[in-house]
Amino acid sequence: MLSAGHRYIGVIFFCTVVTIASPGPSWADLDDISPSLYNLVNRIFRPAPEEDIAKYRRRWNPFAAGPMLNPAIDIQPKGQTVVHPYVFGEIGHMRSGNQLTAGNFFGGPSNDSPFHLNASLFLLPIEYGLTDSLEVDIAFSWVDWFATQQNFDQNSTRNANGLGDTTIFMKHRPIIQDHDTWRPSVTFYHSISLPSSDWANTTGIPGGFAPFGRLPSTRFGDLEFTEGIMMRKNIRPFRFEAAAYYSYGTPGSKDGMNTYGGDLVNWRLSMEHVLDDSKGFGYIIEVVGLHGLGWRLDGHSINIPAPGQTSNPTFSMIGVQPSFEYKFSNNIVIAGGVLFTVASQNQIDAVYPNFTLYYYWGSKGRPVIMR
Repeated sequence: MLSAGHRYIGVIFFCTVVTIASPGPSWADLDDISPSLYNLVNRIFRPAPEEDIAKYRRRWNPFAAGPMLNPAIDIQPKGQTVVHPYVFGEIGHMRSGNQLTAGNFFGGPSNDSPFHLNASLFLLPIEYGLTDSLEVDIAFSWVDWFATQQNFDQNSTRNANGLGDTTIFMKHRPIIQDHDTWRPSVTFYHSISLPSSDWANTTGIPGGFAPFGRLPSTRFGDLEFTEGIMMRKNIRPFRFEAAAYYSYGTPGSKDGMNTYGGDLVNWRLSMEHVLDDSKGFGYIIEVVGLHGLGWRLDGHSINIPAPGQTSNPTFSMIGVQPSFEYKFSNNIVIAGGVLFTVASQNQIDAVYPNFTLYYYWGSKGRPVIMR
């Protein structure tokens, strides 16, 4: 009999195949359904000037996957949808101490981790362009992990799989880059991470975080709110991106007591080099960071220490990922890469292989266009 994890992977694969094999649905745009609601959305989330959008779409911006470890900074055009299942892995047997040091792969100290972890995160984001400046999204996840203790005592082996956390987010791009000046595109990110893993009684991953993935990292099983700002600039044949995110987690509870974890900061930097515009073929170098802070916005004292610590709540992870991208058609692109831990503090020293497939379709039979 198939395990729950294998069944879930099968469902994702089946849905992806059916979606690709069938024509895109002719969904109505929001302004067709309710012009007054469409106008209200545009008043709340100020759209970029139409002339800027039109100019941007005429300039160099080839259809390609883009960075793996950051939500796309550009917005799906109005009515356009993308579904892109991801597989993120994590393999780590070493950990860093109480000081920020180089990762083991880069010559850092070899400290054995309290747990040896092999984990997978299956992420399924669905993104829809509500307007040309506002995108609404949801991302479902499934986790599967296996861990042993340092001594590889089989009696201490632990493994689990189940529903992960669910993220609902929006991206608002009020500023579009100008190819003739240094003005970049600017996008604001707003999200809520729902503790669906906790609702499904999924056993938490050792260390408290699912494998590093597409969205800003949050504590597994916590209700968290994230705000971020993202920027992008195209300078042919390169595309440069930067982003920073701040996450606040609501208080939790354990053994009848309230728990308070520190707020989180995620950041991303990337350089994409498109080698073949027509095939969307290129490579991307991404640098990512995750930092657990020693404070909370609500002022509560933190009582959740960093992994391996009894009192210090702060931790950091900095990684670098080379990845590739390729376009199969005007609807399908793929990307894959491996993230390596460059430096860390109070965190597992891991590598993160990952892969994704993007499938796009336009609204009402319109062709897919680059954002």
